[in-house]
Amino acid sequence: MTDTDGRRWHDMGGQTAGPVPLDEHDHALWEKRVDALMVLCSGKGLFTVDGLRRALEDMGEDAFERHSYYERWIAAVNQNLVEAGVYTLAELGARMHEVAARGETYAQVNDG
Repeated sequence: MTDTDGRRWHDMGGQTAGPVPLDEHDHALWEKRVDALMVLCSGKGLFTVDGLRRALEDMGEDAFERHSYYERWIAAVNQNLVEAGVYTLAELGARMHEVAARGETYAQVNDG
C-alpha cells in the first residue's frame, strides 16, 4: 500500500488480509525471550508501546514483510534501547561477535 489513500504501507485496517489462523502453536525459546525482554524493558520505563510501534512502522515495507513477527519485535526493542542510550550499536555489534564466537550450539535448549 502507498500513502496515496492516506495510509502507510503497514496500515491494513479494514482491508482484506485473508483468514486469521486460530490454531495455537508453541513459541520457540528465542521468541519467549523476546517477549520477556519487551515486558521487562518497558516495565523499567526504557520505552513505551508507542515507541515500539513507531520503530515497527519505520522499519520499511521490505523489512516488515521479510521478517517474522518476533524478528520485527526484537528489531523494534533494539532500536528503542539504542535510542534510550542503554547501549550503542558498536557495543551491540561487539557483544554479538562474542556470542557468535561461542559456536552455533552454545546454550541451545531442547524446547520439547
